[in-house]
Amino acid sequence: MKTIIGVIAFLTLAAFCIAQDKTAEPKPATKITYVRAGHLFDSTGDTYRDNVVIIVENDRIKAVTPAASTQIPAGATVVDLSNSYVMPGLIDCHTHLGSRADRYAEIWAFKDTPLQSAFSAVVNARKTLMAGFTSVRDVGGVPFVAVDLRRSIDEGYVPGPRVNAAGPGISITGGHGDLNNYSPTVSGLMYPEERDYSIADGVDQLRHTIRAQVKYGVDVIKIMSTGGVLSKGDSPGAPQYTLEELKAAVDESHMAGRKIASHAHGALGIKNAIIAGVDSIEHASLVDDEGIRLAKEHGTYFVMDIYNDDYLTGDAIKHGLPAENLEKEKMVGKLQRENFGKAFKAGVKMAFGTDAGVYPHGDNGRQFKYMVQYGMTPAQAIRAATSSAADLLGTLKNVGTIEPGKFADIIAVANDPLKEVRSLENVGFVMKGGVIYKDKLTGKSLAIPAD
Repeated sequence: MKTIIGVIAFLTLAAFCIAQDKTAEPKPATKITYVRAGHLFDSTGDTYRDNVVIIVENDRIKAVTPAASTQIPAGATVVDLSNSYVMPGLIDCHTHLGSRADRYAEIWAFKDTPLQSAFSAVVNARKTLMAGFTSVRDVGGVPFVAVDLRRSIDEGYVPGPRVNAAGPGISITGGHGDLNNYSPTVSGLMYPEERDYSIADGVDQLRHTIRAQVKYGVDVIKIMSTGGVLSKGDSPGAPQYTLEELKAAVDESHMAGRKIASHAHGALGIKNAIIAGVDSIEHASLVDDEGIRLAKEHGTYFVMDIYNDDYLTGDAIKHGLPAENLEKEKMVGKLQRENFGKAFKAGVKMAFGTDAGVYPHGDNGRQFKYMVQYGMTPAQAIRAATSSAADLLGTLKNVGTIEPGKFADIIAVANDPLKEVRSLENVGFVMKGGVIYKDKLTGKSLAIPAD
């Protein structure tokens, strides 16, 4: 009995000592940064707030106050952007961080291992962040590179944007996402794991594939509802999946708490995906009037990549873009831009997305020019890449505007983007989560070297 009492007493004392030790641990010091903003576009409206101070506490915005009434303590950390145009970190809703745009020859599909995609993703994530894009949605690549990249960035191991990660795009057999027009023996050269998580036929296979992707940590499901441009042996306008299959995919994704994005160029595939209840249509190149009406009625976002036609019909040819893919791009490129204007004018919700990886990462800002050329004001284009993009991703409570409580994801440019939106092609200051990653406007020391 005495032995039992002694053991209990020892364990009690040990627990007390451990508790005392934990309470003695010092709390991390609070880091306060004062960002002077000469012209703040907070993305809650269409105009600037002039001469304000953004007070950053650790990784979040504590307050946004008029400069005239803000007392900054002596010795405080101050970032002086009083001569600059400041706004929330930009968001690209359609990227492929593991992809490269400097080689299009088919040989790479057979020579690369999944590790090559991972190496590329680390490099491309940094380029994207330095371009002012502090959040992205990665909508497809080698499984599950985007998930692992997201984790590494969140841990602070590598620099990059916040990643909303998909697995491989889910396709029918023989569709956009499969390996087509080769000998049946060639299928054995694909990474077996990629096929396991990307090819699904019928309701049961779709549900299983989505569940498997969720199991391995994806944030969003990507499904191929039509053929594609940069694929072999399929037509961009041809529908993939029946309405029943698409409804099952949407149901399974939403039941798992995941949004679902639909790759869809052709009019019928777009309409099927909208009716099924997808959260966004990617590309929407050949949408018709009925599809536009349905998107507006259902509140479906369009994510239309209207810059990359320049690259695909230009430099991509030098890097081995096959003739089949070039001809398909010529068929859809101009129509996609015109349909962007029609859909926006009709009131369809639009979020910024570029298909980065089809063109070189870091050039994401080049799309703003075309969004304005085809109907948006500069302010509307910026909101498509900030508050609207965050709304689509389901991250608006944390990013997308400059407001108290949100992450301190802040960028700045030297020239007025509401007068010349192309100034966003040259972002001079990037802060993500209160950490400065790029500063060519004030010359302060950086967390990592700037380009």
